[in-house]
Amino acid sequence: MSIASETSARPGLQAYNDSVRLETGDVVSGLREIVGAKLVAYIGHVSNTRSVREWADGERAPGAEVIQRLRVAYHVAGLLYEREGKATVQSWFQGMNPQLDDNAPARLLRDEPLDVVGPQVVAAARAFAAVG
Repeated sequence: MSIASETSARPGLQAYNDSVRLETGDVVSGLREIVGAKLVAYIGHVSNTRSVREWADGERAPGAEVIQRLRVAYHVAGLLYEREGKATVQSWFQGMNPQLDDNAPARLLRDEPLDVVGPQVVAAARAFAAVG
């Protein structure tokens, strides 16, 4: 399943809906398509992309906490991908973000409490999508 790269009346709404409705494998596949397997592995706290492929193919399932982190990442990636290309979305996840105290969104999604950083990362993505 992939996120359509087109704008809508409510930016990010389709990405959010997909992030909560899709099966885990489809979330992983869509996220991998936009940001790449290495970044999905990083956010998912695994050391290799084989695990990402296994998650996408349904051969293995990540833990519940990792699934939630990947769903937030999928929402954010989809929101950004509605307005930006894959390379920009990848750079956004990896780069220092001034709205996040110069932390990389991918690192926050990987390491920090999701109930705290999830909304912060989504807000930073919305701000970036709004102004570019």
